[in-house]
Amino acid sequence: MRQDSKLSGVLHVLLHMLGMKAPATSEQLAKMMGTNPVVVRRVMAGLRKQGFVASAKGHGGGWAIACDPKAVTLADIYEAVGEPPLVALGHRSENPDCLVEQAVNHALDHTFREVEALFHAKLSAVTLADLSKDFNRRFAKRGTSHKDHPHAQ
Repeated sequence: MRQDSKLSGVLHVLLHMLGMKAPATSEQLAKMMGTNPVVVRRVMAGLRKQGFVASAKGHGGGWAIACDPKAVTLADIYEAVGEPPLVALGHRSENPDCLVEQAVNHALDHTFREVEALFHAKLSAVTLADLSKDFNRRFAKRGTSHKDHPHAQ
């Protein structure tokens, strides 16, 4: 089963963008995410709609952070990228006539909701600024800085 890495990829590039002095092009971000620039533009458009990033066309243009990283949680970003499903499990039938299957669905629904609520709560407790602080702490521990990172421009 293929995993959905959209949230991870978006958080990756947002952290890099926080450390950049100039806007990043879709091509630069695509390289960081290991994807196509068209995919980047589609994902970033959702973030722009929420006010997390801004874009400018032309020479010197690209994508830039447009929000206060202390005010944006990972849950906000998760919601902006469309809340990809956490669990690949599902019901055999959504509206079963079988009473056994109804009981199974009921038990699974409750568990799925609990997992999703816990995940959302954990994401809500971490801001982009928190993530950036951890990122920078890890670099400082290595004796490097953001500009020394392989993706940095």
